[in-house]
Amino acid sequence: MGTNLYVGNLSYNVTSSDLEKLFSEYGTVKSAQIINDKFSGRSKGFGFVEMKDAAEAQAAITNLNLKEHDGRCMTVNEARPREERSGGGGYGGGGRGRRNY
Repeated sequence: MGTNLYVGNLSYNVTSSDLEKLFSEYGTVKSAQIINDKFSGRSKGFGFVEMKDAAEAQAAITNLNLKEHDGRCMTVNEARPREERSGGGGYGGGGRGRRNY
């Protein structure tokens, strides 16, 4: 299993292939993905890169964190595990609904 990295503060012009090319200098990139807004399709300015192993991931963090790329200073660190989201979405009151007195 590889090591997943969070890459933030990216220019909105950066593509997944740009990320892959940038990180491949420090090891084998298993995947690289820019996160896009689901409505507009525009980049959200961050993404994730999965490196083959922890040593390669650490080399990428050491060399790329706080480095400028496409006019912005990137943030690179180990990604936190994805948190489970609650199903939610039920009627919560809140005083905005129609009141029948």
